[in-house]
Formats: sequence, C-alpha cells, structure tokens
Amino acid sequence: MSALELKGVTAGYGHAAAVRDLDLSVKAGEVVALLGPNGAGKTTVLLTAVGLLSPTAGEVRAFGRPLPRKVEKSARGGVVLVPDSRAIFHELTVRENLSLARRHRARDLDAVLDRLPRLAPLVNRRVGLLSGGEQQMLALAKALLARPRVLLVDELSLGLAPLAVQELLPIVRALADESWVAVLLVEQHVDLALSVTDRAVVLHHGRVALSGSAADLRADREAVRQAYFGGDEIDPVALRSRDNNTSLV
Repeated sequence: MSALELKGVTAGYGHAAAVRDLDLSVKAGEVVALLGPNGAGKTTVLLTAVGLLSPTAGEVRAFGRPLPRKVEKSARGGVVLVPDSRAIFHELTVRENLSLARRHRARDLDAVLDRLPRLAPLVNRRVGLLSGGEQQMLALAKALLARPRVLLVDELSLGLAPLAVQELLPIVRALADESWVAVLLVEQHVDLALSVTDRAVVLHHGRVALSGSAADLRADREAVRQAYFGGDEIDPVALRSRDNNTSLV
C-alpha cells in the first residue's frame, strides 16, 4: 500500500488546470523527487496532496484512505507540508516558533533538535537574524514536530547556496530511512535531488513527461533535458539504453 497516492488527479486554480490526469504514488520510507520547469504544476501537486486545493477530478489517498479536504485534518492524519514560504515568524525566536508548532502537534523537542543539531544553539535567537539555511532548518523542524508520516517539501533549496542544500537534503533522506516517512520533494537542483531520492517524476505542462529510478535518470541526462523542455512522455525502460554525459538541467 502506498503512503500517498494521487490517481487521475486534475487540479488548478479557477477554470485553469495546472495538473492534468496525474498518477503518482510514494511508499513509506521512499523519497520521490518531483521535478520540472517553472509552471509545470509541482506546487499544485503538493497543495492538492495536503488538502489546500481540491482536485476537480481524481482522488488523493493516504494509506489507502481518501485524504480529508482540510489541511488541519490532513496534518492530524500525518500528511505535512513544508511550503516554499517556510511559514515561520521572523520577529519570534526559534524556540517561540517551535513552541507554536508544539501547541497542537506534540513531539519531543530534543529529538527534533538532535536531528537538526545546528538549530540547538540558536533556539533563543530571533529568526530574522538566521541565515537562509538556518531558517529552512527551522521550517523543517516545525514540520517534524507534527510527527509526519508523509512529508511534502516544496523547494527546500529556494534561495539557498548549494552548500546549504547539500546539508539539508541528506537530513530528508535520513528521515525516510530512519523513521519510515514517505517524502515527496519538489527541488530545483536536479542533480542534488537525484543523489538522495529513490525515484523521480518530471512534470511538463501539468503532465508526467518522464519517470523512473533516480539512478536511471542520473545516467540519462539527455532524457531529463528533453522532459523539461519537450514534454512528451518518455518510456523509463529506454533510459537504460542511453549513455550521455552532458550536464543535467
């Protein structure tokens, strides 16, 4: 059984569909990268998966059950979103931000800080004084306090230096491996994303243009490039027959 499954999902804004007839699933302990150019529908997938958007067609299921159409109920069921806005309060301290998260979603704070040790000495610092990477760690810590069974992460690396991304992505990988959390990760750094994920799906104009194991996609960089800019669905079996050393998108 998949931890998260979108089946035949069409969703968007008003009468405009940003995602069309999408099938996507993530298993417990698996990290799946959701890739694609700007406007491909990646954030729409996450918002629909967490209940902030209602699909106009299809169904979202978590652990075999229909997902509630309210984000609060989804979070109580273990489906938690780390938005690209980070959803943190810059005028409050790290501790105060985490206390707000714990008010409704109890979890041992020490365990979260053990997983994100760079935050521990910063708990009394105002968030506005943190670096971008530290703020992103705080956003991730808030999500972990909700005891996620499915974690949706939107652009973890947004606005961050590559070194900060290299520090954050392994934390997400370890979360899946050690706590059996299913992770759906939207990421702009393709090569880094594929280095820590099990599978990847490339969207183009709201449809799946390419899917396959992360290893296969890393080995066939031209297929990834075509999926970004072409949009025609590519047979993942064909990935194994190619050998291209060009850079990823």
